[in-house]
Amino acid sequence: MINKKEYTFIDLFAGLGGFHLALQELGCKCVFASELKEDLRKLYALNFPQTPIYGDITKIHPEQIPSHDIICGGFPCQPFSQAGKRQGFNDEKDRGNLFTYICDVIEYHRPKYVFLENVANLKGHDEGNTWKVIYTKLHDELGYEVKEAILSPHQFDSPQHRKRIYIVGARKDLGGLGDFHFPEPTYAAHSIHDIIDTNDTDYIPLKEDTRHHIEVWSEFVRLAAENNCELPGFPIWAMEFGATYDYEEVPPCNQPAKQLKGKRGKLGRIITGKSHAQMMAQLPIYAQDKREEGKRFQDWKIRYIKENRNFYLVNKTWIDKWIHNIQDLQNSHMKFEWNCGKNANKTLNDKIIQFRASGIRVKLPTFSPALNLVGTQIPIFPWVHAPGSDLPGRYMTIKEAAKIQRMESLRFEDKNFHMSPTKCFEALGNAVNVDVVRRIAMELLK
Repeated sequence: MINKKEYTFIDLFAGLGGFHLALQELGCKCVFASELKEDLRKLYALNFPQTPIYGDITKIHPEQIPSHDIICGGFPCQPFSQAGKRQGFNDEKDRGNLFTYICDVIEYHRPKYVFLENVANLKGHDEGNTWKVIYTKLHDELGYEVKEAILSPHQFDSPQHRKRIYIVGARKDLGGLGDFHFPEPTYAAHSIHDIIDTNDTDYIPLKEDTRHHIEVWSEFVRLAAENNCELPGFPIWAMEFGATYDYEEVPPCNQPAKQLKGKRGKLGRIITGKSHAQMMAQLPIYAQDKREEGKRFQDWKIRYIKENRNFYLVNKTWIDKWIHNIQDLQNSHMKFEWNCGKNANKTLNDKIIQFRASGIRVKLPTFSPALNLVGTQIPIFPWVHAPGSDLPGRYMTIKEAAKIQRMESLRFEDKNFHMSPTKCFEALGNAVNVDVVRRIAMELLK
């Protein structure tokens, strides 16, 4: 509990109710919530039956919202995310302008505190102009003293890397933020083993194809170790192994067919064919991009291609013995990211594995990667023996994902309602971390 005063708050873009859980723990009362998605509203009502929850917030006039001391909101992050189109306030689905609605509510109700959350990229989006708009609106126009910080659960008591920007504000006419400061990271030692429940029977087993892909890259790592090869820090793009097509000055889409023909493309295969289109199809997928037309490849792409070709030339002897294993894998699974450093044991058996659009990512079992909005990118624990399975390896469970978000008290179904595992993971990936929010709120409200 914070103190004798019961602060009231509203929970906008509520999702699973991360703000609700954190502030409720501190003795605050939620008087209004809104969430666009119907299934999440049902889940919210299941967990917080005393709080009225509504749908599309833009259909509700500010005067219809109860008065409150704190306005909370993890407003839609996709317009500012590195993984999205990063359109910001110009988002084609108008999600970027939902900040304007938050400001309308603030202007009408004049709550004492503002508490918002978004992706870390918000601060640098549009060369800092997006943040400048947000700060100016809150500070200059609405009269709130504003501070912001980028924090991650792994800095405190949760084994999860998940950088987010947290924005707090307090009315200047009521004293502003005073001596408020964001909580200092503790950087305590963590292990993903702390949240794993080996007895959890509600798990998603690994598909045979997934096991095969892990085995293929396990062999790659094993051969690297046997040949005293240091796994690189840059992403491995195996499609570049043996490739010789030109890429530095003019992108392939602008090269004549005669420049492509006879060179080596994807996996070092000789480029043949009668048409330019046929030859382009024999290149790595990222080299076929026609959006590069009239431009050079981006510097980062040129660098990765060069680094991978050099890596292959140095390690050609053992890579050539292995490369046939990946010929039938889909493009994204021909990419591999070793995020474990130089000194880690060269094995995948005790690492966290995640299948992402950017490739197969391997991390140490200290922190989970941030839960992703894409339900198919659930972290894999290859060493965990799931109950009833003869083979080791399974995906993170919903209970475990909830635990690293500090949402283990939530119910995800009852006799009248059930949400699919994919939807649950998407919701958890979009949720605010309860522990980080609680720590900030303790400093803000005390």
